[in-house]
Amino acid sequence: MSLDELRDLVIRHARPDATTAIDDVLVSRVEESTPPSSSMSGTVLAVIAQGAKRLALGDRVYEYRAGQYLIASVDLPVTGHFTEATPERPALGFGMILRPAAVAELLLQAAPGDLPPVGGGTPSSMAVSDAPDELLDAVVRLLRLLDHPRDATVLAPLVKREILWRLVTGEQGAVVRQLGLADSSLSHVARAVQWIRDHYTQSFRVEDVARRSGMSVSAFYRNFQAVTAMSPIQFQKQIRLQEARLLLATNPSDVTGVSRRVGYESPSQFSREYRRQFGAPPSQDTARLRAPAAAAPAAL
Repeated sequence: MSLDELRDLVIRHARPDATTAIDDVLVSRVEESTPPSSSMSGTVLAVIAQGAKRLALGDRVYEYRAGQYLIASVDLPVTGHFTEATPERPALGFGMILRPAAVAELLLQAAPGDLPPVGGGTPSSMAVSDAPDELLDAVVRLLRLLDHPRDATVLAPLVKREILWRLVTGEQGAVVRQLGLADSSLSHVARAVQWIRDHYTQSFRVEDVARRSGMSVSAFYRNFQAVTAMSPIQFQKQIRLQEARLLLATNPSDVTGVSRRVGYESPSQFSREYRRQFGAPPSQDTARLRAPAAAAPAAL
């Protein structure tokens, strides 16, 4: 069974930082269910080999468990945690970072008619499906290469390409394919997301960000909400609060200074929104802030 072997491979190769010797390939082992925490999703394929995880993106909640996979096609702020993980039965996961250039190359080389038609509308940036046997088999073969470093140099890129092909032709192919299309609505939103992340301390007019993303204001609002489950202003707030939490990890006593650095003019508003987001005011969140951050995307 592919899932049984996948569990064994993840257990054998899991490291504390979730990285592996193969570029863009991650494996994780989590031995306890922790409270939900906020981080960035990454652009990633995540396959659960054992256990279950729940992610919240805006007002949407995604749950996936053993034998299922999640696709995240835009790097967005999410809140998540493993819901089934114990030392005796740890949560085990595989992840592969999705690169737009690799998806685009695959789409360009596909023959006419090889790709199923894409429905109308803008897909969400996240989706969950049952993992077909062909996808699980390719994931297992990729992780087997960790035991054969000489073979991995040549074969790992080929197997990663096969995994991408299984994704773009699979049930959630529309989500993955838009990642590689330079003129897709998802790519326009991704440009806006990146601009807001780079300038999160600044106030902005939505009209200006819409123009930067190459969309009309009405189309921008509609597509941004479809992809991120948030308005542009809500998205900026999420980025500000996550950045503040990172800064407070090293400056736990400078709440006012940190609130100003991330763009808040009112420290009291910052404290209210921080508590709403993380469940405790900044002054009481120091212990969690000092916990080591995981290297893997939140989806894994």
